[in-house]
Amino acid sequence: MKTITDCVHSILRHQPFLEDALARDIINFSSLALDLLPQVEKVMRKSVKPGSIVMALRRYHPKHLGNVNTLKNLGDIVVRSGITEYTYLNSISMLTNQSKLLDIVKDKTKTYFTYSSNFQESNILVSSSLKDTVKECFAAEHCLSVADELSAMSISLPEDNSKTVGLYFYIFRLLAYEGIPVFEVISTSNYFTLFLEKEYVNKAFVLLNEIKEQ
Repeated sequence: MKTITDCVHSILRHQPFLEDALARDIINFSSLALDLLPQVEKVMRKSVKPGSIVMALRRYHPKHLGNVNTLKNLGDIVVRSGITEYTYLNSISMLTNQSKLLDIVKDKTKTYFTYSSNFQESNILVSSSLKDTVKECFAAEHCLSVADELSAMSISLPEDNSKTVGLYFYIFRLLAYEGIPVFEVISTSNYFTLFLEKEYVNKAFVLLNEIKEQ
């Protein structure tokens, strides 16, 4: 049978911003208990006293997701603007058309091109100067969406990034705190690329550079 403590801890684990504030000891338990009361009563299907929630909060020990100092080891940040994203529904001809596009852009060293795919759809991120070329190569494909005027922000990651718990969490948390939406994300072993709408690029660039210097 689910207890009030189980219920409260489950709610906290699914709210990382709240959990972070608890870990920093900057939340008043009584106020938080009153805020959580409707959710707890809905799950428990009965009336619950705020004092019981306060007790559950006192028993909660937030997890510390790695070491935030790892962010100081982020490498250079390179920004590239003028990018368009295309999303296509996968088909048996998709790889053939992708090869056509690759053949066209292989010698264009100053253009941007990234391709990713899953079982259902494929994303193509290219320099906006290649828009006509993409439309021509994929004319027979079903285009799900097109997004213009994006910017790519590529970040060099620390050598041990694959063993660093919470690295991406910290990055996304900082962006979320500042109200910066992430349009798309692509990562490799040593680089992490955020695709942002142009109005958010400067703010994100300044933020990420600031945390490297703290």
